[in-house]
Amino acid sequence: MDTQSLVTVAPWTFIFTICNLFILMAIVKKLLFKPVKEILNKRAMEVNSRYADAEEAKESAEAMRAEYEQRLAAAKQEAAEIVKTATDSAARRSEQMVNAARAEAAALKTKADAEIEAQRKKAAGELKNDISDMALAIAGKVVGKELDGKTHQNLIDGFIAEVGDEV
Repeated sequence: MDTQSLVTVAPWTFIFTICNLFILMAIVKKLLFKPVKEILNKRAMEVNSRYADAEEAKESAEAMRAEYEQRLAAAKQEAAEIVKTATDSAARRSEQMVNAARAEAAALKTKADAEIEAQRKKAAGELKNDISDMALAIAGKVVGKELDGKTHQNLIDGFIAEVGDEV
């Protein structure tokens, strides 16, 4: 073989090689690139779908968290209102009880004052009766005796002594 035939360019061989390359490219494109491209597209869509699902789950979790925080805040506010209402109710009830006790104490004091006044009037009436009895007794003695200045003074002193002992 000669070396020149290896190095020379044969136009028909070149055209045949180029055509062979294009045919091979078309076959590879048809049989290899399209299925690989379809598989890659399916995988890309699956990845995008998973990302979309993850994003949707994240948004849902954020919404649930916001709702939970809102409900928690509402529950705290409601609890504070219940405690305030209970405190106010207890304060009102306590005030009512204190006022009732004061009214009862005032009524007892009024009743005691009335009883004391009644006892004082009764004692004064009894004292008046005792004094009138003594006055009658003295009058009876006076009628029985003649009154001079000294006897009169002795009767008054005796009367005062007896009244003082009685009271």
